[in-house]
Amino acid sequence: MEKLDDNGLNKTSRTLLLVGILFVAINLRPALSSIGPLIDFIRQDIGLSETLLGLLTTLPLIAFGVVSTMTSLFTKRFGIGNTLTGALILLTSGIIIRSLGGIFPLYLGTILLGIAIAFGNVLIPALIKRNFPHKAGIVTSLYSGIMSLGAAFAAGLSVPLAVEMNLGWRGSLGVWAVLAFIALIIWIPNIKRINRTPPRRSFKEAMKKLSGSLLVWKLALYMGLQSLAFYVILAWLPAILIDRGFDASYAGWMLSLSQATGIIGAILIPIWAGSRKDQRLVIVSLIIVEVIALIGLMIPGLGMVELWVGLIGMVLGGTFGLALLLIVLRSDDAETAAELSGIVQSIGYFIAASGPFIVGVIYDLTHVWNYALALLIVVAILKLLMGVGVGKDQKV
Repeated sequence: MEKLDDNGLNKTSRTLLLVGILFVAINLRPALSSIGPLIDFIRQDIGLSETLLGLLTTLPLIAFGVVSTMTSLFTKRFGIGNTLTGALILLTSGIIIRSLGGIFPLYLGTILLGIAIAFGNVLIPALIKRNFPHKAGIVTSLYSGIMSLGAAFAAGLSVPLAVEMNLGWRGSLGVWAVLAFIALIIWIPNIKRINRTPPRRSFKEAMKKLSGSLLVWKLALYMGLQSLAFYVILAWLPAILIDRGFDASYAGWMLSLSQATGIIGAILIPIWAGSRKDQRLVIVSLIIVEVIALIGLMIPGLGMVELWVGLIGMVLGGTFGLALLLIVLRSDDAETAAELSGIVQSIGYFIAASGPFIVGVIYDLTHVWNYALALLIVVAILKLLMGVGVGKDQKV
């Protein structure tokens, strides 16, 4: 007789569920990271200002902020499996609408795919807590690594798809609907593998309890500051490098390099952090490397752009994986993990949403990119202050 786990699943079912989770994960970034390298194409075609183009990166983050907290409302009503199915349908539709052309579909599709990704962002840590609690570090590293892989591929392939494959910016953005549809097909059989359990408390009770916790706020600020840095780099790194005299193709590949080294960080850091009771050493080490790399990038005379970009990517990938792992480690059960994931990511992404927009405004006013990099150093120091608070072994 094959041994079943606490959720009544055998090894094969658990493996298929993990494959389903990873297929959802690989879809949570391409729709976002594919747009940065295509900004110039969109500007030339539609004629939008830097600030309005910045909004294309910011809108999904605002959707993350609004929707994340409300996710547990849906899971209490429909369950995690059904909610994720709905999110994948919405993601596929949003990507298709965004690539239809014209300003209205561009922004509407962006909002819809942002809402869909918000559900995935929140629910996967809850699923890890529920189905893989003893392997949280390894499963989080797989999940955040696959997310970073999706981001890197999309960033690197955007311009070649648009130019060499003659798809234009619309076709290049639309391609990712195929990947989302495949994930939907693979996910659907997993709905029956996730038992519905009656919620222990109402949405209102959960929010009241969590919002009164200092640890929750520190975790949310840590999540927000790391996401702000990630999305500023995602939105503006190519523009910073083009301004320094590099060509668009090199700038696109540097963005891809930052995402690729992010994969290494996203895989290694959660495993390292998950093997420890206390995560403070991991948090401090990452901040030191990040500040050194940002200073290196601020001084063009130093050269070594690949090294600085690679280090920044690795740290941001690692910090992201670590933030997700901390949500799992600091919660007692799957229901708390879903609620904590929702509130932390909601506050976090509202903070992150301001990043690309603020940097766009700073550049419009000053025409100096180093102010943006100086802002990221300040963000790193604030992240250190929050991280030391959340790194201790404790539960919400």
